[in-house]
Amino acid sequence: MTKKTPSAPVSKKAAKAAPSSASPAKATKARAKAAPVTGQAPPAVVTTPPAKATRAGETPVRRVVLAYSGGLDTSVILKWLQDEYQCEVVTFTADIGQGEELEPARAKALKMGIRPENIFIEDLREEFTRDFVFPMFRANALYEGEYLLGTSIARPLIAKRLIEIARQVKADAISHGATGKGNDQVRFELGAYGLMPGVRIIAPWREWDLLSRDRLLAYADAHGIPVDYKKRKGEAPYSMDANLLHISYEGGVLEDPSKAPSETMWRLTVSPEKAPARAESIEISFRAGDPVAINGIALAPHELLAELNRIGGRHGVGRLDLVENRYVGMKSRGCYETPGGTILLRAHRAIESLTLDREVAHLKDDLMPRYASLVYNGYWFSPEREALQVLIDHTQKVVNGKVVLKLFKGNVLVTSRTSEDSLFDTRIATFDDDGGAYNQADAGGFIKLNALRMRIAASRGRKPASARVVKPRNPAKT
Repeated sequence: MTKKTPSAPVSKKAAKAAPSSASPAKATKARAKAAPVTGQAPPAVVTTPPAKATRAGETPVRRVVLAYSGGLDTSVILKWLQDEYQCEVVTFTADIGQGEELEPARAKALKMGIRPENIFIEDLREEFTRDFVFPMFRANALYEGEYLLGTSIARPLIAKRLIEIARQVKADAISHGATGKGNDQVRFELGAYGLMPGVRIIAPWREWDLLSRDRLLAYADAHGIPVDYKKRKGEAPYSMDANLLHISYEGGVLEDPSKAPSETMWRLTVSPEKAPARAESIEISFRAGDPVAINGIALAPHELLAELNRIGGRHGVGRLDLVENRYVGMKSRGCYETPGGTILLRAHRAIESLTLDREVAHLKDDLMPRYASLVYNGYWFSPEREALQVLIDHTQKVVNGKVVLKLFKGNVLVTSRTSEDSLFDTRIATFDDDGGAYNQADAGGFIKLNALRMRIAASRGRKPASARVVKPRNPAKT
């Protein structure tokens, strides 16, 4: 997951600050006196820079589409783009289930001089779940064996809409708020370049020197940018990213991997210790690899995921504290809440265990880490990810049926799975009399053929190293 400004307690909205492929001219001058060893640092002094110069042959930016959340970071970016590039800004705010009211973003954009027709606020929850989350879950994707890719999978959708809006309004560039240290800059920009090869990308965090929360606040004050009281007071000790699949937390005390997070950090789930003392069973129905109903009630994709979040959250399901390897080279510690995704992955693997051929299932497991890395690193629109998706989707035609799961104090246990496409044959699998369905005598030849190469090697004196006799050491002589 991508980390935001270390000291900024603002949410990592669907649109965060990221990298830029262009504009090397002078960045904003923001000077702040160094804090003394003791006492409080004086307020930062911010000066407004002259208009952005352009390189030789570089076309000035007339209009830019900004991935805008309305938070501190992107509000400062909006004003900075207006001053630094002297261009018209178009804002794009996506609802991907982060659970926040988005109309305040419209009001703030209007206050900052954005024309109403240049403000795009869109509900993308269904598209996000149907076209991005569900295809990824068909692959059973886990990055480094644990991370369900909640942040990673949201970025290509945001990049896609940024490019579509840029084409619609005939913009010269797009901009985002991902930092220069994280993965999101890579994800946003790989997605954008894959859809619009010549797009110009402005990534303020790689250009300016507003590299602390205090400097961002000073810039906001100097330019009359309204700042939420909680953000000014620094009440949220973590940088957060939320969408319909998960909430992630980084920064603050989490930057020390030895420190446990506070129980008050978690938003979606109760502590397993405080979860109900009675287990709850739910049934999930699948069609072609995708969940379509809970307890027999058909739901739209985004509604189904939201309901699984609600059910799993009250049972303490889906917490993860992880140190991961970022694509840009550093290790990062993040905490994640993915209650619905945790349930969905367990259920999907259960129905696959019943319906997929053994070698097909094993092939999917072999390919899964590669698929997960492609998503994590930002290659959603790459030809290799799409090729893998075709194969994965082909395997899912028979992944139909129902799975019953028991939820109890953070645990998800599969208790039943049924399917008309099941490959489970009770007549053959039974330990009782199978009526001749399976000839056990056949197993002898099967075993001998599979042992043939090892028997030949052993006859030539090639004993496995693990089978060699090693004399035990005598402790008295050491």
